[in-house]
Amino acid sequence: MSISRIPFFAGLLSLVLAGCSSGPKPPDWQLEAKGSMERSVAAYLQGNSRVEGVEFARARTEISSTGRIDLMARAELLHCASHVASLVFEPCTGFEKLRQDAAPAERAYADYLAARLQLQDVALLPEQQRGAAAAGMGSSDAAVKGMTDPLSQLVAAGVALQAGRASPALVQLAVDTASAQGWRRPLLAWLGVQASLAEKGGDSEQAARLRRRIELTQGDAKAAP
Repeated sequence: MSISRIPFFAGLLSLVLAGCSSGPKPPDWQLEAKGSMERSVAAYLQGNSRVEGVEFARARTEISSTGRIDLMARAELLHCASHVASLVFEPCTGFEKLRQDAAPAERAYADYLAARLQLQDVALLPEQQRGAAAAGMGSSDAAVKGMTDPLSQLVAAGVALQAGRASPALVQLAVDTASAQGWRRPLLAWLGVQASLAEKGGDSEQAARLRRRIELTQGDAKAAP
């Protein structure tokens, strides 16, 4: 998974990508920040919190050397987006410290992650998220399914669940997406949602099957959901 494919965060990497294609070598901080952010998000989705923390701290250090609030805000939002994709709903404290100096698009994305986006701000979101948000804070199964980026899909599904608008079909889509990418942490979280739905629906056989799948997914890693 490469965060350079996530439209909203392209600004964080644009100079790096341009430098890699032609022209002079980009500054070291750009290369280090890009690599550390990618490794941080990948580690979190795979269930490795230790590596995630180390790499994210390194990315913060590199970005802070530029004094660029916009880049730091987007790095914090990407960090929080990976948590929402894994159904960890908590304040995006790193971004909130920067909110007063952040751009409207960054503030809108933070509100989207917290499932409190205002309708008039939908147009400020990345293109992939607009359809799902306009349909009701990520409640449109078709809009989420139409996204081409798997992390964006999981974020939209997470927003929908947080807002209480996630259908069983959307939960299944999130399970399938996380499974296809081999992202252990969000897969465990979404399987847990499925198992709870089965139990509430009185389908003990399905719930037991899902619990066995959860046990298999945990494996030796025992990653936290």
